[in-house]
Amino acid sequence: MKKSYAAKRFQDFAEQCHDTSPLYEELSSNIARDEEILTLCAYTKKGQPVPNLLFAAVQYLLMKGKKHPLADFYASYVDKPKDIAHSYPHFKDFCLKFKDDIVPLLQTKNVQTNEVRRCAYLYPCFCYMYEITQKPIALIEIGTSAGLQLLWDQYSYSYGTNQIYGNQQAEVHLQSEIIGPVPSLRPISPPVLKRIGVDLHINDVTNDEDLQWLKSLIWPEHSDEGNYLRKLRKF
Repeated sequence: MKKSYAAKRFQDFAEQCHDTSPLYEELSSNIARDEEILTLCAYTKKGQPVPNLLFAAVQYLLMKGKKHPLADFYASYVDKPKDIAHSYPHFKDFCLKFKDDIVPLLQTKNVQTNEVRRCAYLYPCFCYMYEITQKPIALIEIGTSAGLQLLWDQYSYSYGTNQIYGNQQAEVHLQSEIIGPVPSLRPISPPVLKRIGVDLHINDVTNDEDLQWLKSLIWPEHSDEGNYLRKLRKF
C-alpha cells in the first residue's frame, strides 16, 4: 500500500469523524502527515479500510490490558478524557511500542461494523412492506456480520414521542426522529418467516473473542453501541 493512498484515506476519515468522533478526527489528521505510522499501515489486509482497522487494533489492545497513557484520551475508558489536542504523541508512542502486536491484527482482522441503530429506519420500511403484502417477511442480509439487523423485530422503537413500537418487552430500545410525514407504524413488529445471513466472516456475539473485536470497532465516543452489544449477547 502506498503511503499517499493511506494518507488520503486518513484525510477523508478525519472529515467523516467531524462532529461525531473528535478523538479519531484529531488522530486521523495527524496520521495523514506521519511517515512512520503510514508505514505501519502498509501491513493492512488488502481490501480493508485502513483507518478503521488501525484504530480498532489499538483499541482492541487497550481492551486486552495493554497499559499506556493513551487510554486516558478515550471516552470508552475514562469518564473525563484528557484534551484530545495532546493525544497524538501518545497514540504514536503506543503504535510504535506495540507494533509487534498491531501488525498481526492489521494482517488478519476485518472491519465489520454492526450498527444496530440502522434498524430504526428499517422498522418503518418493514411495516410498509407488511401493510402492502399482508404476508410474513423473509429476510436475506448480505454482509450480515453478527446478524444484528436480522433481529430487528426483537427491538423496540420510538420516533420522537412516547409511543413505543415493536417488541414491547425488548431490552434494546432504539430512538430516532422522523422528518416529514409520519409513515404508518405498527405497534407490534410485523411477523418474520425466516432469516438468512450471508457473510465471508461471521461474527458471533456469544464468542468472547468476536465480541471483543466488535467492541474495538466502536468509536470511543459512541458508548451506547457498546451497551447494545452487551444486551444483544443475551439473545
